[in-house]
Amino acid sequence: MPHSVSLINTIAAGLGLALVFGFLALRLRLPALVGYLLAGVIIGPFTPGFVADAGIASQLAEIGVMLLMFGVGLHFSLDDLLAVRKIALPGALAQIAVATLLGGALALWWDWSWGEALVFGLALSVASTVVLLRALETLGILDTFTGRIAVGWLVVEDLAMVLVLVLMPPLAGVLGGRAGGAAASADPLWQTLGLTLLQVGGFVALMLVVGRRAFPWILWQVTRTGSRELFTLCVIAAAVSIAFASAALFGVSFALGAFFAGMVMRESEFSHRAAQESLPLRDAFAVLFFVSVGMLFDPSVIIERPLQVLAVVGVIVLGKSLAACALVLAFRYPLGTALTVSASLAQIGEFSFILAGLGVSLGLLPVEGQSLILAGALISIATNPLWFSLIAPLQRWLHARSPLARGLESRDHPLAELPITTEAKYLSRQVVLVGYGRVGRRIASELEANDIPYVVAEQNRELVEKLREAGVAAVWGDAADPAVLVQAHIARARVLVIAVPDAMNVRQMMATAYTLNPAIETVIRSHNEDEARLLMQETAATVFLGEHELAQAMARDVVRRTVAAA
Repeated sequence: MPHSVSLINTIAAGLGLALVFGFLALRLRLPALVGYLLAGVIIGPFTPGFVADAGIASQLAEIGVMLLMFGVGLHFSLDDLLAVRKIALPGALAQIAVATLLGGALALWWDWSWGEALVFGLALSVASTVVLLRALETLGILDTFTGRIAVGWLVVEDLAMVLVLVLMPPLAGVLGGRAGGAAASADPLWQTLGLTLLQVGGFVALMLVVGRRAFPWILWQVTRTGSRELFTLCVIAAAVSIAFASAALFGVSFALGAFFAGMVMRESEFSHRAAQESLPLRDAFAVLFFVSVGMLFDPSVIIERPLQVLAVVGVIVLGKSLAACALVLAFRYPLGTALTVSASLAQIGEFSFILAGLGVSLGLLPVEGQSLILAGALISIATNPLWFSLIAPLQRWLHARSPLARGLESRDHPLAELPITTEAKYLSRQVVLVGYGRVGRRIASELEANDIPYVVAEQNRELVEKLREAGVAAVWGDAADPAVLVQAHIARARVLVIAVPDAMNVRQMMATAYTLNPAIETVIRSHNEDEARLLMQETAATVFLGEHELAQAMARDVVRRTVAAA
């Protein structure tokens, strides 16, 4: 055949090797992302054998970036971020500043320019949302308060990096690189920045005002056709076309355009279906994105510059993590939360790759800097599961040997105990409700409607403050810590209700409750059928399984309607 097959060769080699190396990575208990990056190294120009078309791989990577950021936008919940804003917002910004200073100091020590040092430091400061979400899901703590803090922290990092991507081209000339886009003119810097921010502001306003109304309506019209493939096409077309239009009309990056496309799509009642339908294509192009990033990595950097690679890994794994741990503890959160957030941030990923690529194209990062960032990413992602696995043993070791660690775990905070003015009805024969999320709020509402006193135990300090202001008896802390249940007066309670989806710590909570109050009744929420069965076998608790209860409620309604119709 006379026509070129470079596209087919690149896709076939990229996806095929990604499958093989991704499988091997998972078998070695490493994230599949490590395998995808290694697949790119194999077909890259720095290793012998087949070399894929770098130009085509780069364009496929751009589509991968669009769909990755579209997925981030689809899962971006302003409500979830606001719930942890008091720690996630200042904590993430402070941690970015510390990591940027550490990375920038390294670059300056290597005699790089100030602009190169800034971009290098920023690339080392932001963790991978993809890696974090998969790690939290594996551990089963994604829906816990600690998991929400970690995700909120990374959302703030992502938003900060989106702003950096927008500002880098107009600032490139000032920082010593090649001015890009509008910045190529001789206009003053303030005018260039003002125009850039005005364009971005116009795009954001258009998406939030028009997009939030238009896209849900368009999705509804497509849904009415009953065509699944047309719905999927609509979702993908919206992501890619909005990303392209944002760049063509507003000078905004593909990443920002796709992110806002996902964010406004979330406003639709079909957002969950949109996420599900677009997931296979997003995953496929995300794999190609990571493969294309691996193609840029020169493995010789590990041999030629081992000390530089170790220094980069040190900033990512130690510098960022220790800074995050100190910041979380400074906000008076428990040691366990601080260690989990630290492990979450001990890696870098997709935004670092995007930032490094843009930095090289603008002359703001040497090619060796990109290789060092990729080496740091490979090593930090590969070792990230190890840091998560060390959290519990490290916590036990610190508790056994350090009075300071025990003090950090159980802070002396006014919200950690009930006020002395608490009414007697909340101190005896009350219900202790662990968790005040979507399920906990509904249980509390029913208890109030039936005039049953209850005490809430909740990890979200801001939420406990609001409950106290509303006159609700509440204590702040992790109910797996016996001190928290003691402060909720579990010893004299009538019922313990565990309404958090945290199967890991349920047994600890129940052990404390039965030790202090052998006659207490327990009611537990569960999402896992096997876990629910084990809990019912091991304890006298009543376990409610989400799917089972939903099926029973639907069946009762069907029977009622059928009997009424007869």
